Amino acid sequence: MSPVERPFTVAVFCGSSTGNDPVYLDAARQVGRTLAERGMGLVYGGGHVGLMGAVADAALAAGGHVTGVIPRALHDREVMHDDVTELIVVETMHERKTLMAEKSDAFLALPGGPGTLEEITEQWTWAQLGIHEKPCGFLNVAGYYDPFITLVEAMRDRGFTHPRYTAMLQFSASIDELLADFLSYVPPVRVAASPGLEMSTHLSVQP
Repeated sequence: MSPVERPFTVAVFCGSSTGNDPVYLDAARQVGRTLAERGMGLVYGGGHVGLMGAVADAALAAGGHVTGVIPRALHDREVMHDDVTELIVVETMHERKTLMAEKSDAFLALPGGPGTLEEITEQWTWAQLGIHEKPCGFLNVAGYYDPFITLVEAMRDRGFTHPRYTAMLQFSASIDELLADFLSYVPPVRVAASPGLEMSTHLSVQP
């Protein structure tokens, strides 16, 4: 009997708070609902608070498959989401990120704080190193990521990254447009991972 093929799955990084404008919460709910309606899976940080909780709640309400990955320290502080389809408890933040990467086909950042930015830029770095060839997208709600776009352009223009690497990033205010970009994504450059940096070696965490 052949194994069941999992649906296209998106790892969503976003804030553990909701921000100070309702537009962020509305966008998070739309993302969760859209993923579920399209039959796509959601992998996220496993919490029930902030934008991350809103994404999960909306996906679940629309019948979606939601996997939460949460470090034990946060689980023990009772910020985990009890109603997700699958909740995986890991020991460290690094394990959380590697497992989320392993279980997803694309990465999406919603508005959030430094943790959100660290998570999505790490995946961008991994793509540059050839560890994976998965797209990285930013839902640019109400221009939230405009300053980051300016920073990325400065990195490119001042010689700290190459245009072929900045081309790996997708920015849009529309979740529909980002999902279309994800499904049609072709890496602008294929980088052979250095020995020891292959996907199977780097992402060795097991659920």
